[in-house]
Amino acid sequence: MGKRFCRTYQAVFKVGMYFLPWRMPKTLEGPGAVRQLPALIREKGYRRILIVTDKTLVELHLLDALLEAMKQEGLHYVVYYGVEPNPTDRNVEAGFRLYQKKNCDAMIAFGGGSPMDCAKAIGARAARPRRTVDKLQGLFRVLKRIPTIFTVPTTAGTGSETTIAAVITDSKTHHKASINDLSLMPRYAVLDPELTVGLPPKVTAATGMDALCHAVEAYTNNTYNSRLEKDLAKKAVKLIYDNLYTVYQDGSNLQARWNMQRAAFYAGRAFTRGCVGYVHAIGHTLGGLYGTPHGLAMSILLPLVMRAYGGAVYDKLADLCDVCGIRTEEDTPKAKAEAFIRWMEEMKEKMDIPKYPPVLREKDIDQIIEWAYKEANPMYPTPVNWSREDFRRFILSWER
Repeated sequence: MGKRFCRTYQAVFKVGMYFLPWRMPKTLEGPGAVRQLPALIREKGYRRILIVTDKTLVELHLLDALLEAMKQEGLHYVVYYGVEPNPTDRNVEAGFRLYQKKNCDAMIAFGGGSPMDCAKAIGARAARPRRTVDKLQGLFRVLKRIPTIFTVPTTAGTGSETTIAAVITDSKTHHKASINDLSLMPRYAVLDPELTVGLPPKVTAATGMDALCHAVEAYTNNTYNSRLEKDLAKKAVKLIYDNLYTVYQDGSNLQARWNMQRAAFYAGRAFTRGCVGYVHAIGHTLGGLYGTPHGLAMSILLPLVMRAYGGAVYDKLADLCDVCGIRTEEDTPKAKAEAFIRWMEEMKEKMDIPKYPPVLREKDIDQIIEWAYKEANPMYPTPVNWSREDFRRFILSWER
């Protein structure tokens, strides 16, 4: 798939984007905001709610305040807590069966990106009950309104509360792929920093770097961004620069936690239109093959890919360097870009994130290349178009 074809495809797609009904989820924000959600749900006329979450959050009693408020509002609910760290088609089918069995009319996605992606995919199945997950994966294969989803992120990273994507892993092949459709964007998002206070430092680091990856990839990409996406990406990068290491060191800092939630929200909306790039294309393969948590994969790969892009991203990374106020000895795009990449590398080191992916089997390299290449080309408007050989050189550069 040549560079000319990819760029032509992206140029045509950019024109089409101007005619799409872009929007942003409405938000409830601030400490304790989750307790206001059931009243909003009742006000909107919904009565039977499927709550999509994972077992760990249930065991940590993170849902208790929400469930108590649900009871006070007289709402019926059922909890599906079978979502895996990388949600699978089996998780989606189990949640969809429960949604149907209990005659639900809306959903709450409570947790990180995994429950949110799973809830979106359940919604896609509800809208298109005759199509299996693999038939819904791809671009604009839903094209019908899905049940209303209220998202309650308990991390500050994925931005799934404001995106049009649901990344689901095939339980047989371990291949991760996205359902991408504007109908999947949640209607409401609750940004309650109290829910993120208990996050372990490692999770805080990985999810925060995931948000940074969304913002950086969206900003450095070509073609799709409007002024809104560029501004949101820069706001997200600045908030992460100012707050991520603070919450890594002191998880009880509510203002910094709230700022990180805003950063994840802005970054999510930025890449919803601006798209992601080769960090995600490669990172998804690591999640599918090895179960590598998404945020960790993004954290590891982000500065590696930005270095590999070379001069194609100097100007845009220099912009982000200026946004953060990072000082450089030379006032050149290259010097500023290098300084920004060094900051990302230093953050990885300070937060004990590995420099390279910890697992890579030689026999998997061809599969990684093929999946990453097909995911990214021609859809992702990356600064540089990589061939399969470019992917191979990049992967073989990792120290193992």
